Amino acid sequence: MAHPKEERTLVFVKPDGVQRSLIGEILQRYERVGLKLVGVKMLVPSAPQVEKHYLLDPGWKRAAGEKAIKGYEEKGLEPPSREPEEIGGRVLENLKNYLTAGPIVLMVWQGAHAAELVRKITGGTEPLRSDVGTIRGDYVLDSFQMADQDKRAVRNLIHASGSAGEAEKEITHWFSADELVKYRLVGEHILYDVNIDGILE
Repeated sequence: MAHPKEERTLVFVKPDGVQRSLIGEILQRYERVGLKLVGVKMLVPSAPQVEKHYLLDPGWKRAAGEKAIKGYEEKGLEPPSREPEEIGGRVLENLKNYLTAGPIVLMVWQGAHAAELVRKITGGTEPLRSDVGTIRGDYVLDSFQMADQDKRAVRNLIHASGSAGEAEKEITHWFSADELVKYRLVGEHILYDVNIDGILE
């Protein structure tokens, strides 16, 4: 069984994060908690690449539609459709327009509880409701309401895998095995070594 320190997760800085020059700030937040960057690249994704990314989970479109419908109802609004698949399809089209608008920076982070930690540091999907101290809570003012009114995807700077299992599929979609580097950080000795030996001379 693999040690928890081997867990990996995918993050990408979306076009708005790149345009706002927040790449370094975002990267630093994940580094500070002790995660290790093992893969990074910049590209302008194609619409098919974005679509495949989201549909790696066959239930994604329905789940996205159900979440959107629930969001409308919680605000006392009538959703544009009651069909989750139809709403999910609209969400996907908005995401394709958003993510193909410019370059994104893809990163693979490794460390204990990587997926969960990254999600915590990143903050909730809707920036307006993200906690202060999270990346989205500190750097974005967008909301679902504004995005819906403008008929676009919410601009929330970052994609972060929802779980370690989801991350495995997403990493394989965006990175080849030889693009991920195996190496040791000095700090890992403090984070993971059982006895923390060798500190004193």
